[in-house]
Amino acid sequence: MNVTWLRSDTLEVGVIAHGARIVAVRTPDRQGRWGDVALGLADEDAYRRDRDYLGACVGRFANRIAGGRFTLDGTDYRIPQNEPGAALHGGPDAFEHATWEQDEPAAETVTLHRRSPDGENGFPGTLQVTVTYAVDGAELRIEHEAGTDAPTVVNLTNHTYWNLAGGGSVEDHEVSLTAWQFLPVDEHLIPSGPPVAVAGTPFDLRTPQRIGARLREGHPQLRAARGYDHTFVIDGPSGALRTAAFVVEPRSGRTLQLRTDQPGVQFYTGNMLDGTLVLRDGSAARQGDAFCLEPQAFPDSPNRPDFPSTVLRPGEVYRSRSILRFGTTG
Repeated sequence: MNVTWLRSDTLEVGVIAHGARIVAVRTPDRQGRWGDVALGLADEDAYRRDRDYLGACVGRFANRIAGGRFTLDGTDYRIPQNEPGAALHGGPDAFEHATWEQDEPAAETVTLHRRSPDGENGFPGTLQVTVTYAVDGAELRIEHEAGTDAPTVVNLTNHTYWNLAGGGSVEDHEVSLTAWQFLPVDEHLIPSGPPVAVAGTPFDLRTPQRIGARLREGHPQLRAARGYDHTFVIDGPSGALRTAAFVVEPRSGRTLQLRTDQPGVQFYTGNMLDGTLVLRDGSAARQGDAFCLEPQAFPDSPNRPDFPSTVLRPGEVYRSRSILRFGTTG
């Protein structure tokens, strides 16, 4: 597997061109012992078979579009559905299985790009997309940019699965999200209404909570998603970098802070991992073995005029920025 490595004294990140994927993230624990905190697969063939989006740049539209349908400027578009009731992450075999062109990497940064032709998976307009990964000390920066020759919709994110212990369950990880609202979902995990307050629910993660603390409470929203798989509305103005999440793994002492300029972050607890995915070390990935933090626009935005717009028009530039900072507790 042809891996490009980005390195600093405290962080190593591996990237491949298939799906513009992050395949490894190595960082030390509080004792100085290095470990891989991102779920990864054995080789590129395994990534080509992957249906869980490990480390991928997902698009054209991250998350779900209800029924795989939307209307833009009076024209109806259909995106092939790849799960019941929805087109997920741009439909089947989308950006996560494209071979991206890679610029010559530097020691700490690499840029990948691709041309998504008009009509790819039903989306209008030819989209020129770039994603840049950069390591700066303890930080990993992820930047997406896109331009189009016709009106379209765009929502890009990275789908790395994290386990700051380097293996085992993540239920003892402590997570906090700077969000006083989240988006409730229906049986197809499509937003069922406007944002609602997290107060008084298992979705109140404004102070640190064990990921596993309330997973089994039987809350209707947790039952619908089989865990957390919801968009949290990040406090503060979209377009400005602000802290969205902070995670601590108590045993290793590793920490992860996410800052983003996106309006939401999808917090996902690996609910669809069912033991069929074999990881790089030969272990089987199961529910609760990882979590994802996916900065992005709101799901189903093309069908929801009350949500922030995801429409991109010729002459405009789509941009998203996220910074992941790794560290340790004392």
